[in-house]
Amino acid sequence: MAMKSKQSRSIPKSIATHALLFAWAVTTVLPLLWVFINSFKSSNEMLRNSMALPTSLDFKNYATLMSYPDVSLPRSFLNSFIISGSVVLGALLLSGMASFALSRIESKASKYVESLLVACLLAPSFATIIPNFVTVSRLSFMKDTYLTAIVPQISGNLCFTIILLTGFMRSIPYEIDEAAVMDGASAPLLFWQIAVPLSKPMFATVSIMVFIASYNDLLTSMVYLSRQALKPVCVILSMVSNMFGTDYGAMMAAIFITMLPLMLLYTLAQEQVLKGLTAGATKG
Repeated sequence: MAMKSKQSRSIPKSIATHALLFAWAVTTVLPLLWVFINSFKSSNEMLRNSMALPTSLDFKNYATLMSYPDVSLPRSFLNSFIISGSVVLGALLLSGMASFALSRIESKASKYVESLLVACLLAPSFATIIPNFVTVSRLSFMKDTYLTAIVPQISGNLCFTIILLTGFMRSIPYEIDEAAVMDGASAPLLFWQIAVPLSKPMFATVSIMVFIASYNDLLTSMVYLSRQALKPVCVILSMVSNMFGTDYGAMMAAIFITMLPLMLLYTLAQEQVLKGLTAGATKG
């Protein structure tokens, strides 16, 4: 009887949970579908009824983006991948080593460092724009290069990545380290041969999050990158919004093209993201 009572109570709970998840999915998918549909419409057709299906699959809006003299989408996508990929590599390397040290060194200093990292997350990113810009402008070797956007973005993501990786590495049993040390393993070997392989799910999750954050970082790219040839796709999207202020079809096409790589990335990697976020909670 007790088993049947539990099952009868769990059914309404399951229905409510699935209803909430379905509602969330609808509110997430519908805006993307709305942008895609309207990218094939002219401005007049969109203003008449933005929710209706297009009368024909007209790629004129996409052709307009490709033919505009000041907009090079292939080059902009390449810039985005160079900048975001470099930011991911730099953030993972630095935050991985820092997280390994914080997770393995038990002291008051490490506690203070972790508290400081959490406090830094409370500071808005635009509060550091001016001092960072002054610092970058004085480093001549970074002038007119991708580094002017890469270095500030790496520093801006370190607090977040260190906190996530530290929490995960703490779930790795210390006995593994002790056994490796007994066999003569050094600290670098412990990091590369034990901590990194066992933390792959969280490294994958963090890399995807950092890539998305860097890909969408409009403020940093607009402030630090002065050369048009170095600007990523998020800046080009902002330019298109100004160029085609009344051409809503072209704006929708630009938005959809910009979102497409992130949608594909998250679709392919969503299982890895969930695995990384839940692995630390289920260990031990």
